[in-house]
Amino acid sequence: MTLDQTLIFAILGCTMALFVWNYWRYDVVAGIALMAAVYTGLVPVEHAFEGFAHPAVITVASVLVISQALQSSGVVSLFLRYMAFARKNTLGQIAANCGITALLSAFMNNIGALALMLPISIRDARKAKRSPSTLLMPLSFASLLGGMITLIGTPPNIVIATYRANSTGEPFGMFDFTPVGLCVAAGGILFLTFCSQFFLPRRDGSDDGQEPFKIARYVTEMRVPLGSTLVGKTVGDLEQLCDNEASVVAIIRDGRRRLAPHTIERLYTDDILIVQGDSEPLQPLFEDPSLLEAGDSETATDWHASADVRVIEVVVMPDSIITDTAMRELRMHERYGVNLLAVARDRRPSRSRLKHVRFKTGDVLLLQGESGALAQLCKNLGCLAIKNRGAEITPKRGALITPLAFALGILAAAVGLVPVQIAFTTVVGVLVLSRVVSLREAYRSIEWPVIVLLGFLIPVGEALQTTGATELISLNLKTVAADLPLWSLLALVIIISMLLSDLVHNTPTAVLMAPIAYSLAINLNLPPDALLMAVAIGAASPFLTPIGHQSNTLVMGPGGYSFGDYWRLGLPLDIIIVTIAVPVILLIWT
Repeated sequence: MTLDQTLIFAILGCTMALFVWNYWRYDVVAGIALMAAVYTGLVPVEHAFEGFAHPAVITVASVLVISQALQSSGVVSLFLRYMAFARKNTLGQIAANCGITALLSAFMNNIGALALMLPISIRDARKAKRSPSTLLMPLSFASLLGGMITLIGTPPNIVIATYRANSTGEPFGMFDFTPVGLCVAAGGILFLTFCSQFFLPRRDGSDDGQEPFKIARYVTEMRVPLGSTLVGKTVGDLEQLCDNEASVVAIIRDGRRRLAPHTIERLYTDDILIVQGDSEPLQPLFEDPSLLEAGDSETATDWHASADVRVIEVVVMPDSIITDTAMRELRMHERYGVNLLAVARDRRPSRSRLKHVRFKTGDVLLLQGESGALAQLCKNLGCLAIKNRGAEITPKRGALITPLAFALGILAAAVGLVPVQIAFTTVVGVLVLSRVVSLREAYRSIEWPVIVLLGFLIPVGEALQTTGATELISLNLKTVAADLPLWSLLALVIIISMLLSDLVHNTPTAVLMAPIAYSLAINLNLPPDALLMAVAIGAASPFLTPIGHQSNTLVMGPGGYSFGDYWRLGLPLDIIIVTIAVPVILLIWT
């Protein structure tokens, strides 16, 4: 093994470790990997940023803009309205929601499809008094399954298609992924529909209709004002106002924190209370500011003066600009006229003051303010309303031109009139010039961390090949796999790609595994397309952890899931995917 090969393996090993550690965001980790490769001479300085010129980068960016335009057009919402009849029972609800999500995800960004269906699924669960935990993880998994169906369904497919073009001169077409992806998605959705209820926890609700629907347990901060009737009363008296369905987890008095105060602890003026409970039981405390002042020190106490005030629950979307931002840094009320009443996260009670809480993807926030201010905040900060009491969040426009332009772009790419990156860049141009999408909205809808991740990692992936590391890996694998039948080798590639995707991210998995699979196929004289398709299926299957894909992270808070809940449903789904994908790949690509 040469020095360059040793260095690239060391860089990739450290990169994987940093991905798993998850202390820094994945685009930052990718930047560290690229700089390490540049400083060690593995990536020439003049080629360091050529990854941003890669066709996969512009294709992913264009699809993200088009996905946002489809959400704003209202066409999908109209379609969903006519599908409501299929969601009358649990099985029908899971089947309809997962099927629609997978269909949307085949032509939209995974997160965009999930964002459309998440509020609808929560609303359906609330109406049927079912637990959201039985619906939301299958919904997330369906968004990932649907991405396997087409070239534009998920970034790994685009990466692999582009790698094939660079290696053979011909990319995978728009629907080359469909035979395998559609079979896998169909089998996965059938499993989710009929079996997911046996693997998922039942939380925040029940199917018997006896317990009201609840999204999450919030932690809110409240101050006892001068003249409050609670002065001199006990913690137990306060909890009785909430029918004992909320609890005081801490009292801050004179700068000192008292954790888990006893119910006989008396309350005094200017006490700051950290209270935990569900949104409904907390309402009596929010409704009377003379009793307790809700929120942190930035919260206005005159919010009830306007008749247009709404209280909504929102979830922090992946790559929201408030991620890792503290409340006091955000100045939410000063900028938007919106008050943060409470925060719920991963079902774990927090004793931190609201102003010190740093928001994470999947956090559920209880906000109150006027409808226009709430709509503006959700749009600007990247939050999704999941329990919306009257505020209209998404404007509707471009109902005709958006799907028409998109359909023409798909057709142009499918028949080979122009490459896919040209087709979808043209669609974006049409939407911008026709003012269906403004330039500001176009730039805002792009998940820049994913774009930066691709731009940084592509040169590192190419360094794997230029140093001969890919060839070295494939030769070592050849000695192990030479006597294996093709079906077992396909299964092995899928499983390795799945595990990497669960721990890091599906896009770098595709970047790193594609050259290894292709080189292995050449050395063993096997059909390269079969192994590349195996990488595509495995990279698009991060079902074992909530960190493998943003869709999984997004439903964690609203569904009340813990980290361990994912593998219980994800592991049997992975087995089903391998079982279906291997014979279909053998049938289609060999």
